[in-house]
Amino acid sequence: MAESLNPYRALPDHRFWRKSITNVPPFALDPMTEVPFKIAPTDKVATGGSCFAQRIAQGLQASGFHYFVAEKGPEHLSPEAAYEHGYGVYSARYGNLYTTLQLVQLFDRAYGHFKPKLEYWQRPDGRYVDPYRPQAVPEGFATPEEVIADREPHFAAVRRVFEELDVFVFTFGLTEGWLVKEDGAALQLAPGVSGGEFDTEKYAFRNVRPNQAAAEFIDFLDRLRSVNPKSKVIVSVSPVPMIATYENRHVLVSNSYTKSTLRCAADEVASSRPNISYFPSYEMVTGSANGAQYYTDDQRTITETGVRVVMKLFFDHYTEGKATRRANVHALKIDVARESAEAAKVVCDEDAIEAA
Repeated sequence: MAESLNPYRALPDHRFWRKSITNVPPFALDPMTEVPFKIAPTDKVATGGSCFAQRIAQGLQASGFHYFVAEKGPEHLSPEAAYEHGYGVYSARYGNLYTTLQLVQLFDRAYGHFKPKLEYWQRPDGRYVDPYRPQAVPEGFATPEEVIADREPHFAAVRRVFEELDVFVFTFGLTEGWLVKEDGAALQLAPGVSGGEFDTEKYAFRNVRPNQAAAEFIDFLDRLRSVNPKSKVIVSVSPVPMIATYENRHVLVSNSYTKSTLRCAADEVASSRPNISYFPSYEMVTGSANGAQYYTDDQRTITETGVRVVMKLFFDHYTEGKATRRANVHALKIDVARESAEAAKVVCDEDAIEAA
C-alpha cells in the first residue's frame, strides 16, 4: 500500500501558525503574500472610508507619494488652516464614509443619479450643515441656501477624484448607520449628534449583513470603473473599535459583529473583480500575537508604533523603487511629539456621538 501523502507537507511557511507567528516578534509579522499591483510615486492615490484611512493618507504624503486631493482650500488659508476647515482630510471634502451605502450614494449624488429629499440640518448654534457630511465643513453654513450651493463645487471635486485616481484606498469602518425613511438616504451620523433632531418617524436605524456590505461595495466598484476603467482598489478593515452601538447589546459584542461582517465583505470584494487587493491592517493591529500592544489605554486608539508597523507593511508590498526605500525609513522612525500631533489631526466624526 502506497504511503498516503500529507497535503500540507509541501506548503510554504506562511501557511502555518507555528512557522509564521509563533516566536516571531510582532513588528516582524508579515501576513501579506502577493499583491496584484504596485503604486508608483506618480500614481494618484485617493482615500475614503473610516478615520483610519487618514493614517494611510498621511503616510503617503510624508513619504513622497502623490496623495490626490481634488478639493483644496482657498489660497489665503495655510495648509494647517485648510486642514482644520476639512480640506485635505480626504481626497474631497466628504468626511468619513463609514458605511458602504454612504459610498454608493456619494457616487450617485455626485453624478446626479440620486437627489435626497433631506437638504440640510440646523445645529444648536444656529448654523446649518449638510446632513450627509455634517462635520466635513466644521464651520457650517449661515443659511440653508449656502449648504445647497456648496454641493456643486463639492460634487465636481468628487467626480474628479473618481475619474482621475489611479488607486483608491478604502477602509471599511461600520455596519451600523441611519437612513432617511422617505427615500433611504444614508446619513454619516445619527440625527441629533451634529445637527438635526432625532425623530423615529423620519429616521431608521440600519445594521447591514455581510452580503449587503459586499454587494454595495461591488456596486460602487462597477460605478467607479464605468468612469475610470483603469482604477485599482485597495480595501482594508479599520482596527479602531466602534465608539457606541445602537443595538440592544454590549458594545463589545456589536464591535465583534461589525468587524467580522466587514472582514467577510472585504474578502468577497477582493475576489470579485480584477485589480482589487485586501490590505490586512486589521489583522496586524488586532492579532492575538500582538497582545493588544498597539492600542492605547482606552483600548480604542491605535498607538503610533502600531500605525508605523502597519504603514511599513503597506509600503513594503505596494510600493517599489526609491520612494519605497524613503517610505520604509520614514516608517521605522518614531518622532513621538510630531506623531502625537499627526494623531490629533485624524478626524473621526463618530467621536461626536459621545460629545453630543
